[in-house]
Amino acid sequence: MNTIYLDHQATTPVDPRVLEAMTPFFTDHFGNPHANTYVRALHARRAAEDARQDVAAAVGAKAKDLVFTSGATESNNLAILGIAAAARGVRKRVVTQATEHRSVLDPIASLSEDGFEVVTIGVGHDGIVDLAALSQAIDAKTLLVSIMLVNNETGVVQPIAEIAKICQMAGALLHCDCAQALGKVPVNVKALGVDLASFSAHKAYGPKGIGALYVKNLRKAPIRPLFRGGGQEGGLRPGTLPVPLCVGFGVAARLAAHEQAAFAARAMRLQERLCMGIREAVPQVRLNGHPENRAAGCLSICFPGARSDALIDAFTGIDVSTGSACEATKTRASHVLKAMRCSRADADATIRMSIGRFTTEDDVDRIISIIKREANP
Repeated sequence: MNTIYLDHQATTPVDPRVLEAMTPFFTDHFGNPHANTYVRALHARRAAEDARQDVAAAVGAKAKDLVFTSGATESNNLAILGIAAAARGVRKRVVTQATEHRSVLDPIASLSEDGFEVVTIGVGHDGIVDLAALSQAIDAKTLLVSIMLVNNETGVVQPIAEIAKICQMAGALLHCDCAQALGKVPVNVKALGVDLASFSAHKAYGPKGIGALYVKNLRKAPIRPLFRGGGQEGGLRPGTLPVPLCVGFGVAARLAAHEQAAFAARAMRLQERLCMGIREAVPQVRLNGHPENRAAGCLSICFPGARSDALIDAFTGIDVSTGSACEATKTRASHVLKAMRCSRADADATIRMSIGRFTTEDDVDRIISIIKREANP
């Protein structure tokens, strides 16, 4: 395809280095990692555990506290519903923010059917959670707080370390959806102070179908599995591990952590070049979300007076989206932009653009030329 891919918040291409590491585990090294009577299986198990160590090291965790899942959606559900299922006593409140991904908002909403009090905190026009309201909502009745690190539509970064301190003072657990963070911003679960964190490989140049959940002190954590089966992953997530995907995730996580600073600097340069070009073409454009507290390369851009679907059709040669890929088939306005108090007209005029590892200066210049040509016909 001779198009420029600019939707890296939806998914990323698999890095060639990741693919190279995965390939032998589809062919020669295909053993079941849970068998233990022959070399092929032991080799697969060792590869999966090495990958777990790589992912854990990339996010500042202990390997024994990391559970492989099918992706961040499953990790989010396991964190939220698993903690709720193990809950005892007076802590029956779960707190989140209005701009979370649906894989957080929907399972939390379902808890109200089981007697939990669900509190959803608003955000400012810049997309940052209202810390005063959050502090007020977190008390001795609060079981769990779930706030994402990097927003999947706007790229806005939340003050997780500060939120963690609020949770710790009240004795509440903190879960953080870090799916969009790995490789874009520094991620260290210990420094952030979180109790649980969700990750996804395909947002960080790894394969689809694999993710992880970090659970602090997993063996003693008050969390229950969502499924029952063979007892894999310490009984918390049964099923045969997909070794090729685990291996790919391990390499992707290692590369993401090692190259994060260089990527952020490069993405910021390309972002500034792109924004300058777009503003020259369409002076009235606006950036949604905080201008500084955001992951490099993640842009949510409003073209006032336009329709995003019409612009996407016009921008032939550029792969962009209106927002979350999970919402792409729905006609309702983005709940993220709505929570940020964007008008329906502005939400409908917004396009998400995200620069990736393989985006070049020539790509950016070509994008600018397309927008100049099509935005002002």
